[in-house]
Amino acid sequence: MNRDEIAAFAEASRGAPRLIGLDLGTKTIGIALSDVGRQIASPLETIRRVKFTPDAGRIVALCAAHGVGGLVIGLPLNMDGSEGPRAQSSRSFARNLRPLLPLPVLFFDERLSTAAVTRTLLEADASRARRGEVVDKLAAAYILQSCLDVMGGMFSGAAEEADGF
Repeated sequence: MNRDEIAAFAEASRGAPRLIGLDLGTKTIGIALSDVGRQIASPLETIRRVKFTPDAGRIVALCAAHGVGGLVIGLPLNMDGSEGPRAQSSRSFARNLRPLLPLPVLFFDERLSTAAVTRTLLEADASRARRGEVVDKLAAAYILQSCLDVMGGMFSGAAEEADGF
């Protein structure tokens, strides 16, 4: 993921105001939704994974219901930045989803997102059961918010340069 990929994704997804973020786990899929201004990511729901078809069907339905213009999918890189089996699984999921949902996709580095969310929940004294209920959709929101922040910084910097600041 580099600036050119993010800029191309932002351009390709301009047709609709909202983005969806996905945190693809082995047992669940966390889903987050941006606001129409693409400033704030909010947790939406967690899907218990069953099989690809019903999982994808739920994602397609959410995209249609919320007028989504693109998907930000967390890419679980290894700490050294290399891609392992989980990253390959995320890319495969996106490849299989493309015929059902022809929206632009951006893979976004999700290293330590679940750890950051879990730490925040622990600090908030959330019970283990409550953490289990919300961690995936909060991780999706964390990933999507990180992407929105990068996109916002890229374009606010461009606007400032154009204004001479």
